[in-house]
Amino acid sequence: MRLWYRFGRIWCRLYFNCLHFGRVYNRQFVPQDGPIILVSNHQSFFDPVLVGYGLDREIDYMARDSLFKNPIFKKLIISLNAFPVRRGEADIAAIKETLRRLKNNRAVLMFPEATRTADGKIREFKPGLALLAKKARVPIIPVVIEGAYDAWPRTSPAPKPFHPIHVSFSKPFSPEEIKNYSPEDLVRKIHSQMIKLQNQMRIRMGKKPYDYDQPI
Repeated sequence: MRLWYRFGRIWCRLYFNCLHFGRVYNRQFVPQDGPIILVSNHQSFFDPVLVGYGLDREIDYMARDSLFKNPIFKKLIISLNAFPVRRGEADIAAIKETLRRLKNNRAVLMFPEATRTADGKIREFKPGLALLAKKARVPIIPVVIEGAYDAWPRTSPAPKPFHPIHVSFSKPFSPEEIKNYSPEDLVRKIHSQMIKLQNQMRIRMGKKPYDYDQPI
């Protein structure tokens, strides 16, 4: 792990552990090396940091292209392994860059909802995940963040301290499993697994589970 990345991770751990009582579950599902895709829900601007701060390996992540317009912020996030993706579509350039990084045994994080949730629920996934999953042929690990929506909802200009945030990793989908699903069925399976994990986490945190029987 590079010194700069390690330094950032230390500060993030201090921040989330002290101000948001951060907890990370099931990190044993994330291998220490080799190519993997991490698929996370998207609750706040915290999310890329939250997925990585509990792991002992670097991660790369897709970030929406508009974040690269500010030259100073662009340098910062590139130094932390970000690369751009166009929202709301299957961005072929971003998929090629992801495949390149996976060939170099990287862990790549993506947010298939493509935008932050408006109510905390996990929204429908965009088509890029299905296309990437079939091409990459690497393990896919679902990740669920819970509490970040309360700590920093999209309507708030700044984060609110002392809202607990938990992160949980789920059992990987192996390349063999992925091969046996159609792209559409695979996405539905991942989405369903993440909803189930989210509601389990909410119960653990003393919250009421979301009602996904209502339209989202």
